[in-house]
Amino acid sequence: MSERTGISEGALFKLEKGLTRPQRRTLRSLLDLYGVQDQVRRDEMEAVLRHSDEIGWLQHYEGDLTAAYKTLISFEAEATRESVFELAFIPGLLQTERYARTIIDALLPEAENDILQQHVEVRMKRQESNPAIWAILDEGVLRRGVGGNDIMLEQFEHLLAAVGRPSVTLQVMPFSAGAHFGMPGSFVILEFADPDPAIVCTENPGGSLLLEREIEVARYRNNFQRLAAQALSPADTIRKIKEAAEAAEKEVKR
Repeated sequence: MSERTGISEGALFKLEKGLTRPQRRTLRSLLDLYGVQDQVRRDEMEAVLRHSDEIGWLQHYEGDLTAAYKTLISFEAEATRESVFELAFIPGLLQTERYARTIIDALLPEAENDILQQHVEVRMKRQESNPAIWAILDEGVLRRGVGGNDIMLEQFEHLLAAVGRPSVTLQVMPFSAGAHFGMPGSFVILEFADPDPAIVCTENPGGSLLLEREIEVARYRNNFQRLAAQALSPADTIRKIKEAAEAAEKEVKR
């Protein structure tokens, strides 16, 4: 079966024993291999897969989280690596609690306090997944004073501490770089251990969209590399963040 599916024997063993969860594409390949033609049965299996996306701790939160967000969180919990381009704010996995609360409050202006608190808790809980992360931030992310200088200073210090870990790579796309692929919106490439292939989550005014086709994932991978080539080096990025932190600290001490 390994030759017919392209999945290693060890990975097949884990899938068949229920030790790991397949992606939708992998599930469909296995259903084809096992000769499951009944569409009702196939739909039932995909429904089971979707339900399994809701990881344990996430089930404690009510339905105020969108299905797309829950799916992203479940994939994120299994990802070994994330490549992130962020146009508007610090990536969720690198946010401080106060920064996250300010962002969520701005995005959900009509939400009750308990709903806001729930979203903040989920944001913080996501950080426990702790995949390796390579993030490229538009310079505007550093310039935007989310919550004021005190919150931004704390956030800058948090970023500087994060880049001290070998699992975190950070770059800034300077305004001087001009036009680039990331201008239409933010995106995340999620990488997994074999046999699951990578997926892409894009952000747009209509919400989040998960892309699984190999040609789409390859395009985003290639363009992420182009963004990395245009952005400041990790060393120059650290200097840029330190400059922003020093400016915020001066304002705080005024």
